[in-house]
Amino acid sequence: MQRDVYRIDKTGSIDHLHRKKEMLPPPENDEVTIEVKAIGLNFADVFSVYGLYSATPKGSFIPGLEFSGKIVKIGPKVKDFKVGDNVFGVTRFGAYATHLNISEKTIFPLPKDWTMQDGASFAVQALTAYYALIPLGQVKAGDHVLVHSAAGGVGIMAGHIIQKKKAIAIGLVGDSRKFSILKEVGYDFFLTRSPNFKEEMRKILLGAPLKIVLECLGGRYFHDSYELLAPMGRLVTYGSANFTPSHSFRNWFSIAYSYLTRPKIDPLSMISDNKSVLGFNLIWLWNEIDELRKHFSELMKLSLPKQTIGHEFSFDSMHDALRTMQSGQSIGKIVINVP
Repeated sequence: MQRDVYRIDKTGSIDHLHRKKEMLPPPENDEVTIEVKAIGLNFADVFSVYGLYSATPKGSFIPGLEFSGKIVKIGPKVKDFKVGDNVFGVTRFGAYATHLNISEKTIFPLPKDWTMQDGASFAVQALTAYYALIPLGQVKAGDHVLVHSAAGGVGIMAGHIIQKKKAIAIGLVGDSRKFSILKEVGYDFFLTRSPNFKEEMRKILLGAPLKIVLECLGGRYFHDSYELLAPMGRLVTYGSANFTPSHSFRNWFSIAYSYLTRPKIDPLSMISDNKSVLGFNLIWLWNEIDELRKHFSELMKLSLPKQTIGHEFSFDSMHDALRTMQSGQSIGKIVINVP
């Protein structure tokens, strides 16, 4: 079968991502062939294209971590799916394609009331928010929880989970124009990134303990958020938007400066302050399929709302979609529609 893909042979720039035609072999054993209908974008896509993501494959690769589509072929050992089924799923890269082969263990039936766009926008960011808040953060009713980049895809899903757990959600965004989306999601408080961040947070808390921070920015907001944590508090970090390239090419000077000035925490002070910092890389779960499916099952039991889709692009406009993601100005999820 012939397919179209976006492949990068040399990392360092979005301009190095090229559309190509390739042959896709038949599915093997427990694999299915999926005709991709929609692709979900993530910050990891941008970082992988620039070669700044530790999990990026060596050599030539196809970016993309999640998708939705229709099964058009099945391998001889596939048990739970049939040709014609609508599904969504995750992959350790390879989603920027019109067709792909993937194990049936990493796909899930598309709920009947979901569109293909809903399916492609859900798994990665919802799993990130779930894993940060529940297995790691241990969120419970009444906890004050600060979420960085709260109007982004992970932030929106985190807001829904915090509501489900009857905790108190505080959203941090870069622009007050995003307050309306936080209000729709159900955030209790919201504020913008500013030099007065700590003072504004203390006004919101009114002496209540800040129990959990979901941190994805790095830089001063990592440090300030850690200082605001109450004893027994947990800062869960899952990204560093501060390292996002702002140019069309990889600027090593800017990256080196961000790296050298990154926040550092002394383990001895963590002990005396009685605070925790927990970091994770969700793509690790792709190598632990049973663990992935267990967490996904628990996530689906929460019956969260569909993800907010802020932008849709055509498959022809992949570069424009990535630049929109790179800008940091997007709301919710960016989805690519595949003809």
